[in-house]
Amino acid sequence: MTEKLVILPLYSQTRADTTIEEESHLTALMQHQGLKQRSDIHLTRKVAHCLGICFMALAINLWGIKVGWALLLLVSAIIIPLDVLRKNSPGLNRATLRIFGPIMRKHERESISGMTFLYLGCMVLLLFKDMHIITLTLLFLAFGDPIASFFGIRFGKDRIIGNKTLQGTMAAFAVCAIITGVYCYLNNLMTERLLIVAPLGGLIGAVAELAPVGKLDDNFTFPVISALLLSVLFFVFSSGPF
Repeated sequence: MTEKLVILPLYSQTRADTTIEEESHLTALMQHQGLKQRSDIHLTRKVAHCLGICFMALAINLWGIKVGWALLLLVSAIIIPLDVLRKNSPGLNRATLRIFGPIMRKHERESISGMTFLYLGCMVLLLFKDMHIITLTLLFLAFGDPIASFFGIRFGKDRIIGNKTLQGTMAAFAVCAIITGVYCYLNNLMTERLLIVAPLGGLIGAVAELAPVGKLDDNFTFPVISALLLSVLFFVFSSGPF
């Protein structure tokens, strides 16, 4: 009985010391990597986000949706299990932070990162199968979303929903309207209705960027909402994908 009373406190103390040590390692690593807050502009993350999605859009347009699926599943098979497993493995988490720290945020240190939600959102997007809807949505995601974030953080004053601002939403509208107009013109889509279709495309991007869907990450909801609303736009104004 006496031995148990001595051993248990020692065991508990050891576990507590280990937990404190792991936490201190993570904190030190987080400071070393300079993990950013949501309120930071985080240019490195935005550039990586834009380049990665543009590469996927290019690959799909050059080699087809099947190749897009292959690339997406290949990357997801590495990133998503890693993202899930690191939550219960301090060593794996530290290694992940060392590699991906420059494009991660502080709140992702011990939670599922935006990359996982982004890949899941893109998987849903590819189910739409239509090249125009997929490409436009990826362009919205590559440029509209990060530019809206930049303007919201840098110039945002008037909050609308949560941390979303009027200035960020207007930036999303402008960028997505331009993307829609240029894309439709270059691909000879709905050109006779371009002055209507382009602003509606901007509105779709703004709504997708702004609208909260429960507690779902916007890296998932943005491409899904955009693709759904673009499908309606194409259905109403052209025989495009239908």
